[in-house]
Amino acid sequence: MADDEKLPGGWEKRMSRSSGKVYYFNHITNASQWERPVGDGRGEPEKVRCSHLLVKHSESRRPSSWREQNITRTKDEALELIQKYIEDIKSGEETFESLASQFSDCSSAKNGGDLGLFGKGQMQKPFEEASFALKVGDMSGPVFTDSGVHIILRTG
Repeated sequence: MADDEKLPGGWEKRMSRSSGKVYYFNHITNASQWERPVGDGRGEPEKVRCSHLLVKHSESRRPSSWREQNITRTKDEALELIQKYIEDIKSGEETFESLASQFSDCSSAKNGGDLGLFGKGQMQKPFEEASFALKVGDMSGPVFTDSGVHIILRTG
């Protein structure tokens, strides 16, 4: 594939400050990878299936959950928790499903974070954009919505 070919939507080419190597960053999902992303040529699906782990904070539109009656953590504290969960999943120390079941502030926790199938217009815009931009099996970086901070795993 020619290096000057257009990247799939949301992706941009960046240079690593530490290694000097090129990597690719998706500004919609906050995912990064060394390999050049490729479009599948099939276009976007009508529906996707995702699981997520939500950490609410005091500025969330409804700062309470099945886990906590009154959520007082800050947005920065929520982001720190999300980043720790991402590290734990990437290192293999924990599974996405296990962390979502234990720590997600969404009622989907009882299903390991599984939200089932959903189409465009059913989720908050940043969540939808990240979900549709991920490939099956990929996990997002932190995604911010009015509900809180999410990690999204595209499962179908």
